[in-house]
Amino acid sequence: MNPEIIISNLTNPTLLFFVLGIIAVMIKSDLEIPPQISKFLSLYLLFSIGFKGGMELAHSGLTKEVALTLGLAIFLALLVPFYTYFILRRKLDVYNAGALAATYGSVSAVTFISASSFLADKQIPFGGHMVAAMALMESPAIIIGVTLIRFFSNDKKSEQHKIGPILREAFSNGSVLMILGSLIIGIVSDEKQAEGIKPFTSDIFKGFLAVFLLDMGIVAAKRFRSFGKGGWFLPLFGILIPVINAALAIFLAHSFGISDGNAFLLSILASSASYIAVPAALRLAIPEADPGIYIPMALAITFPFNIVVGIPMYYYMLSIL
Repeated sequence: MNPEIIISNLTNPTLLFFVLGIIAVMIKSDLEIPPQISKFLSLYLLFSIGFKGGMELAHSGLTKEVALTLGLAIFLALLVPFYTYFILRRKLDVYNAGALAATYGSVSAVTFISASSFLADKQIPFGGHMVAAMALMESPAIIIGVTLIRFFSNDKKSEQHKIGPILREAFSNGSVLMILGSLIIGIVSDEKQAEGIKPFTSDIFKGFLAVFLLDMGIVAAKRFRSFGKGGWFLPLFGILIPVINAALAIFLAHSFGISDGNAFLLSILASSASYIAVPAALRLAIPEADPGIYIPMALAITFPFNIVVGIPMYYYMLSIL
């Protein structure tokens, strides 16, 4: 792997703020981001990436590559929870295996945003339709996870988990609604009028991302402390499965002739795990599952791994094809 790629990513200010958050917890500092500020930062990042993606999608239109990429995104969102469920069932019960499979089949918007910033730094172009791909990958994984639980569970109460309320929860969740709504607004907005909010959507983006990742570092470190009961299997799963999913996405994207920037972001989407939108939906869909498993897995293991190691690793994997 090119040492310059590693050094560039490890010295990225946004990543260093994430590390600072982890250090703050380790030394028992009182550094923290107030919950309302953290929520605002999350909504801002989703708004910004969604709006910019909508503008880009309006320019690019529905080309063959756009259709192929969106199709691959949905395919991966269906495949990943299906095959990971059977791996997880070796160690977990039906409910927790289904919840964790849904978590890893879905995506992390913050990982996607960090990867988009990585590409921007390297001046590698990517399509605005990748935001649509991210939005499309949120809900299929939840449906697959719940369906697997229904099929393999002996508990007849699982029949009460109707698809309608699950879908409503998935699409009305604040983070999902913000990214989808911003995407649509970006598509239909007048280009000249949109220039008026460009300083807010672009110029201050990286600063807000750095503060948000500082908060994520604090939260991840706290979650990781409470996760030590699961033995080696779950942490190993949280590291190896993202690499496998990323490699699969890169192989498929390369086979279909998808451009490097879009292929890289597809690998990021495939390798990430949701810790915002999906857990909110799982509270309704799979109440029997333990949030103390699927949230720390996504937030304290897979998210830091992807931010620190995964992004440069997947970029290198793509570059050698």
